[in-house]
Amino acid sequence: MFTGMIFIFAPLVVGYLFSISNEKTLDTINRATSSLIYVILGLMGLSLAALDNLGSNLQTILLYTATFFVCLSACNLLALPLIDKALPLQTDSSQKKLPLSSMALESAKLILVVGTGLIVGLLLPIGLSWVDTASEWILFALLFFIGIQLRNSGLTLRQILLNKHGMVIAATIIVTSMLGGVIAAYLLDIPLFRALAMSSGFGWYSLAGILMGDAFGPVYGGASFMLELLRELVALVVIPMLIRSYPCTSIGYAGATAMDFTLPVIQTTGGVRCVPIAIVSGFILSLLVPVLMLFFVSLAN
Repeated sequence: MFTGMIFIFAPLVVGYLFSISNEKTLDTINRATSSLIYVILGLMGLSLAALDNLGSNLQTILLYTATFFVCLSACNLLALPLIDKALPLQTDSSQKKLPLSSMALESAKLILVVGTGLIVGLLLPIGLSWVDTASEWILFALLFFIGIQLRNSGLTLRQILLNKHGMVIAATIIVTSMLGGVIAAYLLDIPLFRALAMSSGFGWYSLAGILMGDAFGPVYGGASFMLELLRELVALVVIPMLIRSYPCTSIGYAGATAMDFTLPVIQTTGGVRCVPIAIVSGFILSLLVPVLMLFFVSLAN
């Protein structure tokens, strides 16, 4: 786990070491970041196409996924706007606010890329064992570019690492997700600790699916994977549309992915000043995913 954290932060740190004053170079980096977002989303669709054990028990998997998604999302989204009200955040004024139709189109384009990757993975007879590795390397490149953007944004290192907004957002997501898990356990009539374990994925679909599948079988594993992936896909829609009015809500709903996969979208639509908040909240949630999930798994067994 900690090794993975080091790999995630290493390209950010290396990128932060580069001080660039040439506006043309910075503009090229910004365009490269935007382009790589679409590449990694396409690979996400391919990764979904490679998922095993969806054919069997599909109805139960979909029921669990839908129930947990509604319960967790409702609890998260009822609380997160209170943070925006109590701790107002000024997004980067250099980021132009697009009309609602344009923001919806941008979100639709992101989802379309994921869907295209899924269809290609399902229809073409190609091996997909390389997808995860390719995604990781492209993510490293994205984080390296974001590190460069952070260095040249005017933010201090203290503002990046010690961020009150990020800590409050992470705490809110944890508490409200546990509440959503209790509600889902009641509605589905499943053991409470299994529900709490499933509620502790915070958007990290790959790890959540593996841990839940190992602990409770393919139904829970598949449902957990789909739940967290759905959260990430919805976050991709929510972030461009809401981040200017509700930045903390948008960042918080991204969960653990605010530190990596949705970070470029947060930076592109909300400005670089949203990045430290996303990194802190995403880091805390990512760190706690295996801790909380394995804790509740141990209580359930």
